[in-house]
Amino acid sequence: MHHRSLGRSPFWVSSLGVRMRRHLVLKLVGTSLIIGVFFVVYLHLLHHPSYPVTMMPSTALDRFLPFQPQALFLYLSLWLYVGVGPGLQLRFLDLVNYTAWAAMLCVAGLLIFYFWPTQVPPLGVDVSSYFGFAMLNGIDAAGNACPSMHVAFSSFTLIRIDSVLRSIGAPKSMRAANVAWFAAIVFSTLLVKQHVILDVLAGLVLGTVFAVASLRWDFATPKPHPTAMRA
Repeated sequence: MHHRSLGRSPFWVSSLGVRMRRHLVLKLVGTSLIIGVFFVVYLHLLHHPSYPVTMMPSTALDRFLPFQPQALFLYLSLWLYVGVGPGLQLRFLDLVNYTAWAAMLCVAGLLIFYFWPTQVPPLGVDVSSYFGFAMLNGIDAAGNACPSMHVAFSSFTLIRIDSVLRSIGAPKSMRAANVAWFAAIVFSTLLVKQHVILDVLAGLVLGTVFAVASLRWDFATPKPHPTAMRA
């Protein structure tokens, strides 16, 4: 008769624990390093555009959504969310592959900002009196708008986390929570007026393309020699 031992965690729970502990220091240092390098280049392009800056047009949806400073918490939660993706990689080569594709996503976004600098329309409201917005405007002003790299990183992370959750048989509630966090971050970019809907759509496309490519082409893992694949 088959039965489970009392207190034994489901496989997906233990699998998540193992994945989060594996190469923990390397994941923390590597993620911080990539984000740091990205921001150095990002800020340079933001303050020293190489070409005339294009003002992104606002849509009816952008004008309908009110400025909601309370959404800043959700907006900033991206920097915690993006750490979950690499944090769930099991093998060292999996982490290398994830990091390489994330880095290429960064490069793609920065190249776009170099050749096509953009910004969102002026909000018309002094946001410096709202908590956190003075700091936000100092490090993430409403330039380098399209595509929204906030959304691009979010969509990349969403797809990669979902891939892990499916592979370990995590419950649908976990996968739904992943989607909910992603949606909250994306929506917050519109509510804090850092982006317009066209920026969001472009970011979704960019992040999705790189996420799907990263799952399809794992160039970090050595491929077996053809003779080794024979029965």
